This record gives sequence, C-alpha cells and structure tokens, in this order.
Amino acid sequence: MRKEEERPPSAADAEPTKLRLRRELGLASSVSLIAGCMIGSGIFMNPQQVIYYMGSPGGSLVIWAACGLLALLGALSYAELGTFIPESGGDYIYILRTLGSLPAFLVIYASTLLIRPAGIAAISLSFAEYVVAPFYPGCPSIPSVAVKFVAAICILVLTLVNCWSVRLATGLMNVCTVAKVLALLVIIGGGLWVLGQGQAGAALQNAFAGTSQQLGSISIAFYQGLWSFNGWNNLNLVMEELQNSNKNLVRAAVISIPLVTGLYVLVNLSYMVVMSPSDIRDSSALAISWGNQILGDWAWLVPVSVALSTFGSANGAFFGGSRVCYVAAREGHMPGILSMAHVRHLTPSPALAFTAAVALIMIIPGNFSSIVNFCSFVLWMIHGTTISCLLYLKVKKKDQPRSYKVPILIPIIVLLASIYLILAPIIDQPQMEFLYVFLFVLSGFLVYFPLVYFQYQPQLLKVATAQLQLFLEVAPTMKNVD
Repeated sequence: MRKEEERPPSAADAEPTKLRLRRELGLASSVSLIAGCMIGSGIFMNPQQVIYYMGSPGGSLVIWAACGLLALLGALSYAELGTFIPESGGDYIYILRTLGSLPAFLVIYASTLLIRPAGIAAISLSFAEYVVAPFYPGCPSIPSVAVKFVAAICILVLTLVNCWSVRLATGLMNVCTVAKVLALLVIIGGGLWVLGQGQAGAALQNAFAGTSQQLGSISIAFYQGLWSFNGWNNLNLVMEELQNSNKNLVRAAVISIPLVTGLYVLVNLSYMVVMSPSDIRDSSALAISWGNQILGDWAWLVPVSVALSTFGSANGAFFGGSRVCYVAAREGHMPGILSMAHVRHLTPSPALAFTAAVALIMIIPGNFSSIVNFCSFVLWMIHGTTISCLLYLKVKKKDQPRSYKVPILIPIIVLLASIYLILAPIIDQPQMEFLYVFLFVLSGFLVYFPLVYFQYQPQLLKVATAQLQLFLEVAPTMKNVD
C-alpha cells in the first residue's frame, strides 16, 4: 500500500479535482510578452514592402507611426474587455460572451486553422532565412528546402520548450526581448552615426515625392506595417496566467507599445539614411544589407540578432496562440483533448502540439508576403467584430462595474480603421485570394452545425481522446479567474 500511495500522479487521478494554469506573468514578463511578440520578423522583413506600396520614404514613416497609434488604441480598448471579461482567449472569448456560439466558433475556426499557425509559420520562415543566409554568401537566392527545414526545427524546439514549462518559455521570451531591443538600438545607433557624418541619405531627399494616393495600396501598406505590431493584444490571450491582471493589462500596453513604435520609426529612419529606396525595395534580407554597409567585419552580428529576435517572436506567438486553442476546447468548440494540461508541468501541451502540427503544414507552401496580406485581412475582420462587442457592452451594460474604462471615442476610431482595412483592398485592388480566404471562413458553418450545434461526437474521437489523455499524461482543467 505504501508503494501505491507514492506512485506518480496519473491523468486519471488528476481528473476529479481538475487543474489550473499558474499565474506566472508579472508586469515585466507582460511587457516582454507584448514587446517580444511585436518585435520579430516584421521590422526586418516588411519595411521594403511598406515603401513599395506607399511610394515614398516619408509616407512609409507616417504609416509606421500610424500603425503604432492604432495598435495602442486597440490595446486600450481590449484592456477594458479584459477587465470586464477576465478570461483567457482574447477575441474569441469576448465574441463568445457577447455575440454567442456561432460567431465565436467562426473566429476560433479561422484562428486555429489559419491565422495563428500561419503567423508562426511566417515568423519561423523569416527566422530560417536569416539563419541560413550566412551559409550561402553571394547567392542571389537561398534554397527553399534549407529554409523550410530550419523553420521546421524552430517550430519543434519551441513546442518542446512551451510544453516543458511556462517559466522556461517566459524566461526565453525575456532573454530574446532584451536581445532584439539591443539589435534595434544598434541599427538606430548606426543611422545616427551616418547622420553625424553629414550623410542624409538619398531616401530622405524629397521624402514625400511619389506618395501613393490609392486607398488599396495604402491599406496593403498598413497590413505590412501592422504585421510588425501583431501581438499588441497577446496579453488578453493569457489573462488567467497574469498576476494582478486588472492593473498589469493596461500598464503593460502603455509601456510596451509606445516603446516599440519609437524603435520602429527610428529603425526605418536608419534604413533610409544608409540605403537608397531602390536598395531597400530590392533587398531580400534588409537588416543584413544594412549591416554589410555599416558594420563591416562585424556584420555577422546582424543575422545573429535577427535570428534571436524572430525566434523570440515565434515563441511569443506559440505561447499566446496555443492558449486560444486551449480555451476554445474548454468551451466545447474544439476537441476536448486540447483543453487539457499536463499533470506535472501544468502546460496546455495538447494545444501546443496541435498548433505546431498546423504550423508545420503551413511552412510547406509558405510565402512570407502573401501570408501577411491574407492573414491580416482576416485578423482585422476579427478585431473589428471584437471592438463592436466592446461598443455594445459600453452601451448596454455601461453601469456594470469594471476596473478600467476607455473613452468611447477610442474604440470608435479602431472600428472605423478596421472597416477601412477590410474594405479598401477589396474595392481598390480586388484579388481572388481575398475571396478564397472569405470562403474558408464561411466553410466553418459546415463544421459548426454537426460538431458543435448538434454535438455529434464520433466514437473514434472519444476513444482517441481517452488514449491520448493517458499517453500525454494530461487532465481536464478549470478556469483560473479572480
């Protein structure tokens, strides 16, 4: 009997009492999560795309500043939703609690099968490009097989890290955030040094000449810029793991987003000081091209820094994205196994493994620029719906207490920006791919009614869930709400 009492806990033992995810995120880790998710591949891959669609360096800088302002306004709006509905899950849980099951399912359907895994795939591909590039000096193009192989390794390593420990994942995020901020400061410092030498750069002469006036081009430039701010709402995805959530949610947004915006504007200015607009547009690895011109023998520091930056960003995307999948499964919109946590590590390992599997599929045909455009299109459909939920709650439940309220003008501005970002490219530059993405979202109806509304569960799924629960040593969890 003594040996029986001392045996390790099993998933079956943990099931009656259920588990909770730990509240491991303090203010510093919260700032690191937001900044770490935002500072990733975008600032090293997207500046040339923003300049291309805007037509001028000056217009490009305006877009970067406007993207930062929009991200801050969006984060402040989401902060009120987070204090009003203090659950993990972000957009999904807010739409579920406000609009009901079907709209929320369509959100989770698009998020778990398209947006989140595609985002992880895009970041991992950019990580791989900077890792592989030094091994192919002078080559006009890097072999895609090598890039995709390294991207797959990145995804698998991050899956293991996040499955092992929340503290290990957040520690890695903090280290990578410090490294990527230092990398951006090096680029900014190099630009300031060139300015100090009296070289203004060809890009800053007639900075606004040729600025595009087309709504579609401007919206695509916004997509490319906003991708670099993607992650401004990631703290809402992990509300149940956030310490002192009512205060830290707002504090983290107010600290991190203006900091990142300032860094982005100055980094773009440095690119423009050092390189001509044509050099910026033609570069396949912009930061490396900048480093080759400024750092000389120390240029190898740039790909190392960028690799750390994108690795940390992919880690943050994993951390937040898996929680959306986990919460949706807990609400009955995904298979039940995805709502479980490891009995010892207390991490949502099934949701992490599922997210990794879909991301691995996404890297096979993956193209960074196309992933950004079409995922951003769906993402801002979701953001617009979520902001509509906030406006509804502010009108219908204005007297219900919450610890933080944002002025109503702010969500109205974000909603109008969302509508513009959705409609402008369709009206001005229609593409069949937008129709395909829209049809993919609508295909969620075919899944929702049999599996969720009528709750049809194949016997094979029940057997597989039971076997996976034992194999993965996971058990059901309960909400961790104050």
